[in-house]
Order: sequence, then C-alpha cells, then structure tokens
Amino acid sequence: MAKRNWSIDSLVLIFSFIVFAQLLSYVVPHGEFERVPATDNPDRMVVVDGTFESLNAEDTVTLPLWHFLMAITDGLESAQGIIFLIFLVGGVIAVLRKTGAIDAALHGAVERLGKSPWLLIGGCLLLFSIGSFTIGMGEEYVPLVPIIVTMSLAMRMDAIVAMGMVWIPYGIGWACAGINPFGVLIAQNIASVPLTSGWGFRLIMMFGFLAVAFHHIYRYAMRVQAEPASSLVAHVDYSTGFEAPGDLHFNARRVAILAVFILGLVAFVYGVSEHHWYITELNAIFLGIGLVAALIAGMSAGDTSRTFLEGAAAMTPAALLVGFARTIEVVMSDGQIIDTVVFSIAGLLEGLPAEASALGMLVVQTICNFFIPSGSGQAFVTMPIMSPLATLTGVPQQTAVLAYQFGDGFTNMIVPTSALVMGALALGRVPYAAWFRFVGPLLLKMFALAAVFLVVSMHIGTTFGFHS
Repeated sequence: MAKRNWSIDSLVLIFSFIVFAQLLSYVVPHGEFERVPATDNPDRMVVVDGTFESLNAEDTVTLPLWHFLMAITDGLESAQGIIFLIFLVGGVIAVLRKTGAIDAALHGAVERLGKSPWLLIGGCLLLFSIGSFTIGMGEEYVPLVPIIVTMSLAMRMDAIVAMGMVWIPYGIGWACAGINPFGVLIAQNIASVPLTSGWGFRLIMMFGFLAVAFHHIYRYAMRVQAEPASSLVAHVDYSTGFEAPGDLHFNARRVAILAVFILGLVAFVYGVSEHHWYITELNAIFLGIGLVAALIAGMSAGDTSRTFLEGAAAMTPAALLVGFARTIEVVMSDGQIIDTVVFSIAGLLEGLPAEASALGMLVVQTICNFFIPSGSGQAFVTMPIMSPLATLTGVPQQTAVLAYQFGDGFTNMIVPTSALVMGALALGRVPYAAWFRFVGPLLLKMFALAAVFLVVSMHIGTTFGFHS
C-alpha cells in the first residue's frame, strides 16, 4: 500500500483553533482590562496597563457547547470590510490580467533583463518585490517560473537561481509591503494605525533586504557557471519542458492600462495621508481602475463581468480564511479570556526591554506562519493579541505590524504548508530539500537584519514617518 502524504489544510487548522479557543474558555480564568479611547484615534479602544482584574464568578459567562458554530457568523460579520476588499481587489486584478497588461509588463521586463546575470538577477529582484510590495502579488508569479528557469539555463545557471529570482523577492515584498491590501493593510486596520502609513520606511528596508538577497543569489550563480557540478540540482533532468515561450507584445493600450493602475495607487496613498481615506475608498479606486482598464482594452461588458466574477470567486478561500480566523478572537472575547491570554504573555515579557518584546513578537509570528501560511488569515489570528500586547510592553503599534510582516513574509519563501511554494517548486523541478539548502542560510541573514530593523524602527522610525 502506498504511503499517504499527510498535510494540514489551513481552514482545518483555523477551525481547530476556534474549537480550542472555546475549550480554553472553560479552563482559563476569566478577566479583563480597562479600556480607554486612544489619544490619536478616539474610535480605537486600548488597554490600560496595570488594570487587569479577574472576574468574579457571578460576572463570568459559560459558553454553550455549540457557541463556536454561531461565532463563525459573527467572525465573518466582524471581518466583512476586509472580506469585501479581498473579493473586489481579486476581481479587479483578474480584469487587469485579462487585458494582458500585467503579464506583458512582466514578460517584457524579464526578456530585456536577460543580457547578463547580474542585470537579470537584480532586475527580477526589484520587479517581483515591487509587485508584492504594492498589491500582494504571488500567485501571478507561479506561471513565470518555467520562463525564468528557461532563461537561467540558457545563461548556464540553474533552476535554483531561477526560483531565487522569483520567490525570494516575493517573500521580501510581502515582508516589507507598504500598501499590500492582503497583508499590511489588514494588520494596520486591526492595530488601528493609518492605512499605508510608514510605506516609505518599509521601502527603505526592502532595498536593504534585496541587497542581501542579491549577494546570496549572485554568488551562487557565479559558482554554478564556473562549476556546473556544484549546482544543488545537478542531478535533475532539465533537457525538456523549458522551451522559450511565445512573445507577449507590449502595445499602447497596455501602457495606458498600467499608467491608470499606477495613478490609482498613487491617488489612494495621497488620499490616505491627506484625507484619511480608508477601505471604502480603496475599494472604489480599485473598481475604477478595473472599469477604465476594461474600457481601454476594449473588453465587452459581459466579458468584463465574467472575468471580474471569476477573479472574485478565486479569492473565496482567502476571504473565508479571514472570516474564520477572526472567529478565534470572537470566541476568546465572548469567553472572556482574551485579556487573560494577553496579560499572561505580557507577564512573560515583564521586565524585558521593549526591544526584546518586539523580537519575541517576531518569533511568535514566524512560528505561526508555518501553520497559517495565509497572510491575511494570520493577521486576524495574531494581531488581535499582538496589538494590545504591544501597548502593554511599550512596543509601538507600527513595530508590532512590522513584526507580523517579517514573520509572515520571509517564511513565505520556504514554508512547506504553502501551496504556492510547493507549486512553484514543482514547476521549476526543484526538490524541496535542495531549495531548503539554498534559502535556509539566506533566511538566517534576513532574520538577523529584520531584528535590527525592528529595533531601529522603535528608536528612529518617527524620523522617517514610520510612527504617527
């Protein structure tokens, strides 16, 4: 009998957390903090340090056994703003891809960068990281893996280099994202800090990480060129399946569509900073971008509608994960134990400098990403705890968001529970063990630099507009 490969589905894991949260409510002492409106945002309630009190028996609530099932509806309702954002943005991105503008830009840029190894590596790192930094691109890169592998092989490099040029900037872009609607905006929303705030500081950090990544990939690529036998995939057959694809031409319509897309993002960043725009305005801008793009491309109303619905439908798993993940907080709040959990974690960090607390958050977020590879899902699981914890330990909310981003983004390069990682490796015929050997040492460098940036953000972040 063939051995069965076991894997844990993200929704199964999150649902298990929901049930576990309710079970905890029967054994964990009930308690609560006093909360007051935040000075910089009266709509946001923050915990007051030193006010935690255990509840008397007559003030406690015992959840009925079926409460976790009812709480799922409350979780979906609580996360409705982000859920609608995911659906609408997913639909618009599908329309943009249907016009061919995004794919033509990516393919054309890669072809133009293929003149020398350093130019190809540096250009791909910049190109793919910006895509993740802005609109959370990731799935869109998977079909490009065979193309990059083909170019890499033609330049006497290997598939490891090709994967590095695609998947490493994907992880870095997510880790430092400034306006990614599926990651940083969700975390900032939960932490009640202005959307897209601190994007400039994050961009500076991204270039620092990209420099480290370039050195790591380029050094390996030169070694493979000089000695092909040193390749980590020297034993893999790449003789077939990596023929050059047909050209995707870049025309005036597609240039105009990309211009509309960029102008829309710029307008939103301006609106957030000057007029306090929020999710509603972001949805409106994306819908506007989609409509104008469809008009420029000459798409019919019916074709636009079908494409939009298909793109939105493809985001259903991510949207449901967000709602289910939010249910964990709902159950813990209904069970009166979420403050107890925060108080207990804060107790472990008591007496430690705020910098040590920030690094502890990074460790927690990194571990969580192995179990919840969905960035949006992880934000809803961890940020409701990390945000008040940051208040108690003196960590700025933006730094807590950054710890979430680092913990989620960098492990996106390697986490085996991610369908994207495993799918991209399969397309590039890169064994997971070989990829782990290549990217593992890089991750150590990334996390070391991430620790430095976390501490730096707490002390001089204000200078760069990182903290409000």
